[in-house]
Amino acid sequence: MATTYFTEDHEWIRVEGGVATVGITDYAQEQLGDLVFVELPEAGRKVKKGDVAVVVESVKAASDVYAPADGEVTEANGALGSDPALVNSSAAGEGWLWKMKLEDESQLSGLMDEAGYKAHIG
Repeated sequence: MATTYFTEDHEWIRVEGGVATVGITDYAQEQLGDLVFVELPEAGRKVKKGDVAVVVESVKAASDVYAPADGEVTEANGALGSDPALVNSSAAGEGWLWKMKLEDESQLSGLMDEAGYKAHIG
């Protein structure tokens, strides 16, 4: 079964069998507005917790998306190249940003569960 965690920077990370899928929360996409471009990471890129992994651009502003844990990017969501608005319509689903193999799952223990995240955004 997949477990989903949340960061204070409004990323979600869903972990299943050592593979993590990362995206931004519905709250984050609402704050950004309509996305017009997503700069995705290359497969094979190593990211460290807190590194900028993705840049999303909306009609309002560009915003960094941070890696919630250390790992290696295994796949980026290519559908966002032609349809960045998928993040707006399905932030926790088809609008995922990248997948990665985790280096250290213990880093997830510092992240919030859904209830904690809902309290965080209040």
